[in-house]
Amino acid sequence: MIALTVAALTLREAARRRVLRALAVMTFILLGLSAWGFYRLDAEFGGLTSGEARLAASTVLNLVMFGLSLIAALGTAFLAGPTMAGEIESGTALAVLARPIRRETVLVGKWLGLVVFGSGFVAVAGFAQFLIVWFTMGYWPPGPVTGLALLAAQTTALLTLGLLLSTVISPMASGIVAVGLFGATWIAGVVGGIGQALNNESVARVGAVSRMLLPTDGLWRGAMNAFQDPAMLLSVGMRGHPFMGEAPLTIAYVGWAVVWIALVLGLAAFAFRRRDL
Repeated sequence: MIALTVAALTLREAARRRVLRALAVMTFILLGLSAWGFYRLDAEFGGLTSGEARLAASTVLNLVMFGLSLIAALGTAFLAGPTMAGEIESGTALAVLARPIRRETVLVGKWLGLVVFGSGFVAVAGFAQFLIVWFTMGYWPPGPVTGLALLAAQTTALLTLGLLLSTVISPMASGIVAVGLFGATWIAGVVGGIGQALNNESVARVGAVSRMLLPTDGLWRGAMNAFQDPAMLLSVGMRGHPFMGEAPLTIAYVGWAVVWIALVLGLAAFAFRRRDL
């Protein structure tokens, strides 16, 4: 019950932060640009066959969804940083934890609030993007719920990492490191995809290892597979494409992502319990 109360307070606090306003502005700009882009795409290439139009809409949709996932990553990472480190530095955490409340309960409550915030953002922004593509190009992704769930899991993984970092370093540094690791893992995934397309096992292993160490890119690839038209997989030229998922995620990998999040959250609780306030 205390964890749910802390989660609600975390959501209320997040709504007052400037990061949320910046997140909303970036999202509206991206959605507006994508609406204009899809409209121009339909106007300029109205002579495309239905199959070609679906491929074009699917490709651009994945590109735009990467932008939304990046905005979600930036927002949640820089919200997770001040959640713990900021309160520790300001002395707020000491005032709260002076009461008979376990530190782990407070941390889990804040994590739940951030998860609800990040997942809600992904669901609302993603569904708005789907409506834009549907109204302009007549395209609806084959697995919208699965894709959005995987993007929400990606956001959860990153904010959990940010929460862990915020227990040991400053708020700004934790956000920068989390986003930096997010970008590095995505680049490693692109390199691995190129290696796979060229049948180079050593290069392809770079992406495989990075997705195990930080599952954000693996979850992203699974989401893209759910959003894209299945015909994209039949095109040889699309192999190794940085904005395409070549195969749906296995149950084993999704399970590993869940275990990874639980392990990192456990490390965050351990680090927070041992930290001097």
